[in-house]
Amino acid sequence: MNNHVLHPRPQLIREDWESLNGQWEFAIDDADIGSREHWHREPVVFPMSIEVPFPPESPASGIGVARVERVWYRRVIDRRPPEDGRRVILHFTAVDYIADVWVNSVHVAHHVGGSVGFSADITDALAPGDAQTIVVRAFDSSTSLEQPRGKQDWEEPSHVIWYRRTTGIWREVWWEVAPPARIQKVAWQPVTASGRLRADVSVTGAEPGDSVEITLTHEGDVLARTTLSVADGYAKGVIELRDSRLEAEPERLQWSPESPTLIDARIRLVRGGGVLDHAESYVGLRTVGVDNRRFLLNGRPYPLRLVLEQAYWPDTHLAAPDADALRREVELVRELGFNGVRMHQVVADPRFLYWCDRLGLVVWADSPASYEFTALSFTRTVQEWQGIVERDVSHPCVIAWVPFNESWGVPDLGSDRTQQEAVRALVHMLRALDPSRLVLGNDGWQYVAGDIVGIHDYSASARELIARYGSAELMERAVADGYVGGRRVALDPGAADVPVVLSEFGGVSYSRAADTWEGYGVVPDEEAFVDTVAAHFAAAHDSAFAGFCYTQLTDTLQERNGLLNEAREPKAPIDLLRSIVLDDRQRIQRLRRGIVTAHG
Repeated sequence: MNNHVLHPRPQLIREDWESLNGQWEFAIDDADIGSREHWHREPVVFPMSIEVPFPPESPASGIGVARVERVWYRRVIDRRPPEDGRRVILHFTAVDYIADVWVNSVHVAHHVGGSVGFSADITDALAPGDAQTIVVRAFDSSTSLEQPRGKQDWEEPSHVIWYRRTTGIWREVWWEVAPPARIQKVAWQPVTASGRLRADVSVTGAEPGDSVEITLTHEGDVLARTTLSVADGYAKGVIELRDSRLEAEPERLQWSPESPTLIDARIRLVRGGGVLDHAESYVGLRTVGVDNRRFLLNGRPYPLRLVLEQAYWPDTHLAAPDADALRREVELVRELGFNGVRMHQVVADPRFLYWCDRLGLVVWADSPASYEFTALSFTRTVQEWQGIVERDVSHPCVIAWVPFNESWGVPDLGSDRTQQEAVRALVHMLRALDPSRLVLGNDGWQYVAGDIVGIHDYSASARELIARYGSAELMERAVADGYVGGRRVALDPGAADVPVVLSEFGGVSYSRAADTWEGYGVVPDEEAFVDTVAAHFAAAHDSAFAGFCYTQLTDTLQERNGLLNEAREPKAPIDLLRSIVLDDRQRIQRLRRGIVTAHG
């Protein structure tokens, strides 16, 4: 299924689609003149040109402005309306933050939320000729702390651990042609790792008697064929896979980072024996869970070796440079010896998740935080998470949802019962939306609910990590009575019954740049960098954690604490870094001697 490589929606592919990336007309309108003067319908000249999907703050966009709030886009597309009754669906993968879209002056979409995309059936707005004009207006507050913004800085220039902003269109724009009665969405949820799978297919334009046919295959072998009746726009059911390998060698068809087996899925919408629509998808068979000490993958203990992924590139910011860069990011994580990533304050590109599915990485899915707790900020966070789960529920790589980080957005969590209930509410909502994955309520400290206690401990001394977490007894004491970052590790006694992950640690900076943020410590050279990083990883391996997440994969602006620099180049030989991550201490010593010799 090579179409997955470039398709912006890899979990539901139709053949007739077209990218609308490229040069668009562009205007900055912070005075909000365009709304009053109706730029969506008047022949106003937009004075600039922008390369979509790169945000205007980025060099790759061709704009490179430091701060904007209101922006307009326009593009005239050469496309005639379909003459066979099919529909044209326009898709925006992400627009930050409030977006309105017009086609030929007809308003076709209004969307709030910067991380998850939206779509619109624009067929009835298409002009009879060849030229179709698409206009987009986006508003992204530069200062609001009620808006989920993650690590997008509200100050200029970027400071401490926050980065340059990403406004407007920042992921793929595309359209597809589809039948009026069509498959709208698909959700796969493994019930067991050995062959029971729940399928939920959303259908639009269905009539009584319509059905959905699903065929699952692997390497040419048919594992299941089933027909589900459509009722009220949905076809739902549990599919039993039949194959001798599932009985004799069930792990051969199970998904894991070490063996990322994917099963191809063909979906057809059928009416009276005729096929109305068809699409391709894929499935990974795996289950996740916990006992009181360990993370479980496919029912077995699985130590997590994660790395923090900021998903930020110097020339394109939160937009990936291209699809190849997303694949290369996954390959680098694997080459370094990690078996997963924690997305940090950004929702992953669907194509990145595809490569995690295909090449083998587990993912903790984070979302951008607001920094003030109000009814509006909480509502926006809830809405964002509903969209994230709906979009990404079928990716086998995603094993956990992380709704809050370090009490961002709930700053008085330690004393405010309302904020504690907000965290609990989101944990329960995510469990209800998706019972197949784990949920961390507030990662870092101040645990009030969730399936894992996440601890962020940036102790400069590896010995301190061992002293705090080096045995089950020490870990129990740290969770019950400990503090990290000046805050209690746990606010709820239920923390004693769930596993603990060192979900941020390290952060060692090795950079000679004058503006390097020194919050986690700076080392002078490669030898000191390797020694310090190796000591931290050894402490994480020697402690009683169910896993760890190192900060971080790449340098990002002034936060230069990556194992790789911002160009994705390793700061030490990658074989050595891999041995450190994997805790191969004999190999570490052999490779380390090469660095010492090189430095004289």
